[in-house]
Amino acid sequence: MTFKSSRRKFLSLISAGALLLGSGNLAVAGEAEDQLVEKAKFTITDIAARSEMDQFRKLLAVAKGVVVFPQVLKAGFFLGGAGGSGVLLGKNDAGGWSSPAFYRMGQGSIGLQFGAQVNELVLVVMTEKGLQAIINNQVKLGGDLSAAVGPMGTTLGASTTTNMKVDVFSFAISKGLFIGASVEGSVLSSNMDSNSSYYGKPVTSQQIVIERAVTNAQADGLRAALNSAELK
Repeated sequence: MTFKSSRRKFLSLISAGALLLGSGNLAVAGEAEDQLVEKAKFTITDIAARSEMDQFRKLLAVAKGVVVFPQVLKAGFFLGGAGGSGVLLGKNDAGGWSSPAFYRMGQGSIGLQFGAQVNELVLVVMTEKGLQAIINNQVKLGGDLSAAVGPMGTTLGASTTTNMKVDVFSFAISKGLFIGASVEGSVLSSNMDSNSSYYGKPVTSQQIVIERAVTNAQADGLRAALNSAELK
């Protein structure tokens, strides 16, 4: 074997290895998004099954969209910061839920009653303004959009009725229990890398949620869970 042929073979092996590593990274990334969507489905199913969450289900039925964070991590007592990865789905005039667009939450503090730790967080988006602001990539809750702690119980109280112009209601679960959690100061930003991994090409939240230019059958379970959760 000549030096040139050996060199060509060596380079081809390196290239093949790089491709394998690259495809492996893509597979891992794709699996991460699949798992996040699956966890989001379980979060919706879990919250909707609770007897004290009828108001959540009623609000979901008239919502413009929803952002589901299956896990929110608090940075620490002194830092007060929190963050997590989640998905945004929008609902059209016919009541159909879109495919999920991926989001990050961070740079803010989640105010918790009794110093509790949030495990799951759902933001019910009530206005077109709220949905479009989130789609436009980066938005601060309590600043760009009005936000309030979601109501509990079986009937919409007077305070909820007067606050129906709130852009976003938050519902948080900690260690299996519903807690009041203010999300004011938290920032939502689009995760373009996860969008690309999940749909196999670069795609924006606008294309996913509003234009519905792409879809992924893996999210059918999450959309079905949202449909089932609505109390009309």
